[in-house]
Amino acid sequence: MQNSEAMAVSAALLAAAGELTRRIHEGVVARGFEGVRPAHGFAFTRLAPDGATVTELAGHLRVTKQAASQLVEELVRRGYVERRPHPADARARLVVLTEAGWACTRAAEEAAADAVAEWADVLGEGGVAELRDRLLRIAPGGPIRPVW
Repeated sequence: MQNSEAMAVSAALLAAAGELTRRIHEGVVARGFEGVRPAHGFAFTRLAPDGATVTELAGHLRVTKQAASQLVEELVRRGYVERRPHPADARARLVVLTEAGWACTRAAEEAAADAVAEWADVLGEGGVAELRDRLLRIAPGGPIRPVW
């Protein structure tokens, strides 16, 4: 593969990922979840289904513990998460989604489905399934993280 081909593939994939993130965010806001940011969604993916400590969340997001603490504090103020005693470590606190956090997560899933449905209009259902399968073959395993 030529460098120009590699750059074209890279640019297209990054543009698609950025557009998908934008569409999901706009869909969440349109469903009534004002004040959320894409970074919140990346945190929600780690907090669902069983919660996480601030340290675990920091590792997932690849940010400092202080940055993760600030994000958690913001999400607590907005009512999307709450701190609970950790069931296995009396010194730790578990950050879990509230009902509002779960509702926001469901709104993001709906927005993602809407965006991907538009891809099916262009690629067809089989094309979307093939795209998914091929991306899963090359995508790294592990958490989905924001890049900033």
